[in-house]
Amino acid sequence: MLSDIGSVRIGLVLSMLTLMFGIGMGVLFGVNEEGVKGYIEQGIAANQERHDDKSASKIWRYAQRAHFHATGVGAFALAMVILIAATPMSRALKQVTSILIGVGSLYALAWFSMFWLAPALGRHAAHDALVTQLITKATVACLSLGVLILFIHLLTGVGSAAPTRSA
Repeated sequence: MLSDIGSVRIGLVLSMLTLMFGIGMGVLFGVNEEGVKGYIEQGIAANQERHDDKSASKIWRYAQRAHFHATGVGAFALAMVILIAATPMSRALKQVTSILIGVGSLYALAWFSMFWLAPALGRHAAHDALVTQLITKATVACLSLGVLILFIHLLTGVGSAAPTRSA
């Protein structure tokens, strides 16, 4: 059942990359939290007109949310992709569904985008930045659609591979 992971390979890789990104951020916080906070403070100091008293703590929270979402959504996506591999879905549907869920796992990059852009642009501009909005909308849509396809398949069997004939 799980011997052929080829059809879900891209979803597995994307989910694992998301997990590694989240773990990497956690390591970065542990090794150099002051450096991350220094990045925030330097950006705020250079762009004071775009910030208020809450900016430093809010932007730091964006970095934490990127870490939390990468590990949480990455683990969820990895579990869903493994579940997809174990279903009787057709190979093509497994591939599409796992890619959708894998792309959806990248949602944490929206939080990272806000963290990265906010010191220079301000919190609201970073939230509204085209890159942040594109990442948010694309990843949420992909994750939602992928999970919906999997859910419908599990409930109804729609999309199952055609039975093979024995000679």
